[in-house]
Amino acid sequence: MLRFTANLSLLFTERPLPERFQAAKQCGFDAVEIQFPYSLRVEQIGDLLAQQDLKLVLFNVDADTLLQGGEGLAAVPERRDDFKAAVEQALAYAERLKPSVINVLPGRCFNPRRLAEYHATLLENLVYAAAAFAELGIKTVFEAVNSHDMPGFIVDTGDKMLDVLKQIGHPNLFMQYDIYHMSRMGEDCAGFLRQHLDRIGHIQFADSPGRGQPGTGAVDFKILFDVIANSDYQGWVGAEYRPTIETAVSLEWLKTYAVK
Repeated sequence: MLRFTANLSLLFTERPLPERFQAAKQCGFDAVEIQFPYSLRVEQIGDLLAQQDLKLVLFNVDADTLLQGGEGLAAVPERRDDFKAAVEQALAYAERLKPSVINVLPGRCFNPRRLAEYHATLLENLVYAAAAFAELGIKTVFEAVNSHDMPGFIVDTGDKMLDVLKQIGHPNLFMQYDIYHMSRMGEDCAGFLRQHLDRIGHIQFADSPGRGQPGTGAVDFKILFDVIANSDYQGWVGAEYRPTIETAVSLEWLKTYAVK
């Protein structure tokens, strides 16, 4: 089944964030996701969702300066306390907003000699997050990010995500599979999805290599969306692309694939 969400951090950026909820609803979405919602008060987000009859499916645990070039929080040994504080912040938002999943970004390691130490810290922190969010009935996911856009990202392939799952074995931990990132890494996304959808808690997409809307790159979305639609996957599929044109105009793909 295909159920799409609009990622309000990348879509409808022609408007301020509070106005993007209404824009998403007007364009046919029943659910949204936000990378980092913490610039808005949780009460404001709750009111905006209620006004538009929208579900908030996903948001991320804060990752500090990861998107600005830093290492993030989840794998840095010296920042364990900061990561736990970020989980507590996410829990406070989750109690009110009740997302389906919360994502942890593994982050980067800039010193290859410390990679094993960073990896061990990531495993420890993922267990902490998975247990914390399980108390609210919320799945914890983590994602691989391509190492072209983010050099040094410590989980950058589907196989590395599978390895993390195997090492942890926590029942509340799942993969977030990002078609854009894994396409950039040259992976067979359709093959991975066919084999591992039971271990995926959330899917996101953009075309590759430019990260625009479907049809602007080389990704065959018909094949990928057919794989998801014909599977037992019960999660959501997040449109997390950077529109190359006005967002509403970029949504031609939604008319083709959205469940009526």
